[in-house]
Amino acid sequence: MSDETLSNLLKEDRRFEPPADLAANANLTEEAYARAEADREGFWAEQADRLSWDTRWERVLDWDDPPFAKWFVGGRLNAAYNCVDRHVEAGNGDKVAFHFVGEPIDDKQTITYAELQDLVCQAANTLTDLGVQTGDRVAIYMPMIPEAVVAMLACARLGAPHTVVFGGFSSDALASRLEDCQAKVVVTSDGGYRRGAPSALKPAVDEAVVKAADLGHTVEKVLVVRRTGQDLGADGWNPDIDVWWHESVEQASTEHACEFFDAEHPLYVMYTSGTTGKPKGILHTTGGYLTGAAYTHWSVFDLKPETDVYWCTADIGWVTGHSYIVYGPLANGATQVLYEGTPDSPERGRWWDIIEEYGVTLFYTAPTAIRSFMKQGREIPDGRDLSSLRLLGSVGEPINPEAYVWYRHVIGGDRTPVVDTWWQTETGMIMISPLPGVTHGKPGSAMIPIPGVAADVVTEEGSPVGNGNGGYLVLTEPWPAMLRTIWGDDERFKETYWSRFAKEGFYFAGDGAKKDEDGDLWVLGRVD
Repeated sequence: MSDETLSNLLKEDRRFEPPADLAANANLTEEAYARAEADREGFWAEQADRLSWDTRWERVLDWDDPPFAKWFVGGRLNAAYNCVDRHVEAGNGDKVAFHFVGEPIDDKQTITYAELQDLVCQAANTLTDLGVQTGDRVAIYMPMIPEAVVAMLACARLGAPHTVVFGGFSSDALASRLEDCQAKVVVTSDGGYRRGAPSALKPAVDEAVVKAADLGHTVEKVLVVRRTGQDLGADGWNPDIDVWWHESVEQASTEHACEFFDAEHPLYVMYTSGTTGKPKGILHTTGGYLTGAAYTHWSVFDLKPETDVYWCTADIGWVTGHSYIVYGPLANGATQVLYEGTPDSPERGRWWDIIEEYGVTLFYTAPTAIRSFMKQGREIPDGRDLSSLRLLGSVGEPINPEAYVWYRHVIGGDRTPVVDTWWQTETGMIMISPLPGVTHGKPGSAMIPIPGVAADVVTEEGSPVGNGNGGYLVLTEPWPAMLRTIWGDDERFKETYWSRFAKEGFYFAGDGAKKDEDGDLWVLGRVD
């Protein structure tokens, strides 16, 4: 696409109206905004009812001691049951949960919900055999392979909070997280594939275990998936703590009785470095988080689980992978693509080949990736059939208008809406986004809060800014997937997120934003 063509598109397409066919069948309608505003707790109760509860809640929201929230008080559920078992029980066991595509070109695997259930039960039984009990923390340091998802769900099944650490992080970063959350077990692999070559992971875990011990914490067991078959060497295997996945999980029983936990039971801790200070362990609990992740995946992506094939390109080491690969999509019974590798290995059209092969309809990626494709030119995607796509999403940072228009025009063929989503590790779920089929889209703008979410842009004094002005992006009402605290540090939680606008009771996201003349929100990035 030439600079002149892109410039003309930007002038012509300042505002995209909802596609008529999508609008006629959208999961939510415009009425949802008013309904949520009129009865916020009632609206969230409706969304929670999309899940399966062993015990229904007695109170939707306890906000008696802000900023410490409790959602769906008295309710009991299990995240893994909601993501797997209930779909099998409903007769959908043969439905594909994941089309796994490894980076090696012929490495493919299809996993149904029934098969996923067996794997999760086997992993849960193995973790139990390794001494993991309800409340124990388990660290996961893995490539983007099915076993990583299985490990997360097995932890959720046991009520053992997991902390997933991105496989590209150093042994120092892993060790600090192991020590901070006192992880009892680490789940990892010998390695993964990156740009056509195996990349080792186990050595970093071995180093981290030693460093954690130096910090005063002992990891009891390391569960290892054989992925690449790399030689670990004489010093790379400690029989006192190391256990092979194929010798334990794959031999375990596929029967496992599911326990149900309080809605506020910790589900996971995710560390975010932020821009200052030591990494913060963001704590998310079960009932509210799962409600928010499932609702936003269903509504923002207009999911039709019977026909859609969804692909989020994030890594599970980030919150996007938690909310929009594992918990949200699986709770909704979606069929997904799970891809291990990079966008350009073994060649630059790999992503578009995958979309064509599996008929991907919903595609969620980052502006950084989109801009890299723009540099490559449109000839590569133009050589593939991308006609299955009906919705495109953007996540991770504000998307610049040029990338937005290129994405919609070249990848979406000018027929797909683009949902430019704003949210954070701390929010747990999408907070600001166009609603496909309901609201229009505008290149570069995240638009307005989704139904059930209250956000604003305020001055230094906490007063809302008028249209055409900028300020601080804040959330003005609690939401179900909100972080509950920073692991082990309630004071830091209050100081970091709630002190700047304490008088108003606003959560401060750390981002600046502006309202344009239409009142739509443009996120401008970090202000700290």
